[in-house]
Amino acid sequence: MIARQVLRSATSVGANYRAACRARSKADFVSKITIVEEEADESLYWLEIIKDSGLIKPERLQEIMKEADELVAIFTSSGKTAKQNNPKSTIRNPK
Repeated sequence: MIARQVLRSATSVGANYRAACRARSKADFVSKITIVEEEADESLYWLEIIKDSGLIKPERLQEIMKEADELVAIFTSSGKTAKQNNPKSTIRNPK
């Protein structure tokens, strides 16, 4: 069950990132990159569940969890930058 959830959220990251790269507008990109961020964070969540449950030794998950955390940070930053650069966005982030 948990493995299936990880598979779904992780593959969704790739599929939605691809869609974001093909966005038709800045607003479309912002919308899609936000989904990518959410799915990446969900993938990290499921990895944390696996670690906390003891299904896999924590040291075996360390690198992949680090990478997942870095990806969440990258997608979050990308979304914030896109929002700042989108004059039609109703969400403004202070510089």
